[in-house]
Amino acid sequence: MKKAFKIIGWTLLTIVILLGTAMGLFIYKVKNGFPVSYETDKPTIDFPNNQKAILVFSKTTGFRHSASIDASKLVLKQLAQKNHWFMYETEEGGVFNPEQLAKFSTVIFDNSTGEVINDEQKRALEQYVENGGGLIGIHGAGDDSHHWDWYEQNLLGAKFSHHALAQQFQTAEIQKDSKADSTVSNGLPTSWKHADEWYVFFENPRVKGFNIIYFMGGDKIDTNGSMPILASDKNFGMGKDHPLAWCKSIGKGKTFYTSLGHNEVAWKNENFVKLIENAISWTQMK
Repeated sequence: MKKAFKIIGWTLLTIVILLGTAMGLFIYKVKNGFPVSYETDKPTIDFPNNQKAILVFSKTTGFRHSASIDASKLVLKQLAQKNHWFMYETEEGGVFNPEQLAKFSTVIFDNSTGEVINDEQKRALEQYVENGGGLIGIHGAGDDSHHWDWYEQNLLGAKFSHHALAQQFQTAEIQKDSKADSTVSNGLPTSWKHADEWYVFFENPRVKGFNIIYFMGGDKIDTNGSMPILASDKNFGMGKDHPLAWCKSIGKGKTFYTSLGHNEVAWKNENFVKLIENAISWTQMK
């Protein structure tokens, strides 16, 4: 009988260790991404004349929002056709070189997570924006896996903390800010309801000079993202002023970020799609 109890005990301990290891690896991937090689070969791109060009980049080394990425490609392609934009979609980082970046009016980090481009490519993107280019980040592009100071300061304006775990998806009322940029908010309702995975940041980008387009009452949702032992200090939110979409002029360029867009549901929402369309148009304005 004692032998049987020992076997059961060791079996349970092994299961706990394996589960703990798996959870630890998952958290590491979410926060850092798994190391990968960086693509450096310049792609061959046939840029058409008289068309604004947008680069859609959805490479991931961290958590992959597959459903949202897949849905976004179709919608963004439709927006490109509607607005006569040339769209180049890739998960290869070789396109982040000064010569080719200069031909794009807007770069979209489409739920791109982890460290996806090397230091030289990061500097090329920074200079591209500061010299007049546009940079857009969608949902996962704002998580804590990028480890890139310029990116955090100039696209996000805040450091990501967590999202709710027990109630990962919650419906909330999204409200247009009274001082929202008129171009980005053009044609959009003053409020609408949407269910998403709501990101919580340590700071409010409003304080850093970003123009808030939409916000919600963060005090009306569950923001508890704590996990025993692994992350026990995540039971807090951003309060009544919880920004969801914001933008800013950076040097001669422009950046826009929205934490909306965890899954394909967002890309079926006409208000969200209009927000992205407006953001692209705004980044193209000189």
